[in-house]
Amino acid sequence: MQATRLVQLARARGGRIAVAESLTGGRLADAIVSVPGASMAFSGGIVAYDTDLKHRLLGVDDALLRRVGPVDPEVARQMASGVRRVCAVPRIDEAGGGGAEPATLLGIATTGVAGPDPDPQSGQAPGTVWIGVSIADPDAKSGARVWAVPASHLSGSREDIRAAAVGQAVRLAECALQGEFHELE
Repeated sequence: MQATRLVQLARARGGRIAVAESLTGGRLADAIVSVPGASMAFSGGIVAYDTDLKHRLLGVDDALLRRVGPVDPEVARQMASGVRRVCAVPRIDEAGGGGAEPATLLGIATTGVAGPDPDPQSGQAPGTVWIGVSIADPDAKSGARVWAVPASHLSGSREDIRAAAVGQAVRLAECALQGEFHELE
């Protein structure tokens, strides 16, 4: 999956992207950093495969994780918000200089079940995937707009599900950066 358009959109907005991954295991970050010029648009990422790391590194509510497990829309939202906060670094301008304010504009998160077995904590079936998106929005009460979107039509092998999740995450991130919020609701 190539994320060229995503990197271009982030650069045009003067912001940066951060990712929190579970089932995609670093593939989303890889898709972004594979694009030339990604250093101007990518802050970093956290692979929080273990449920406890979702709490400790990303700030996902521990009681929520114990109650519903890691495959849940609210978990995806909190992962996306958490990675935006954790990876808030100063913007880099085209000349390579830094800016004063944190500019991690977009947090993207993936959590789900790649299979072949159901999730041992929640019992969710393979192909159940949630993509969290958190984008800075000064007009929003919390300073950000946050969504969790179910990935659609994910089936096949473990690798097929993971690759499709990356593709859908990139597409949803592009929608958020273009202000196409109806795609996220």
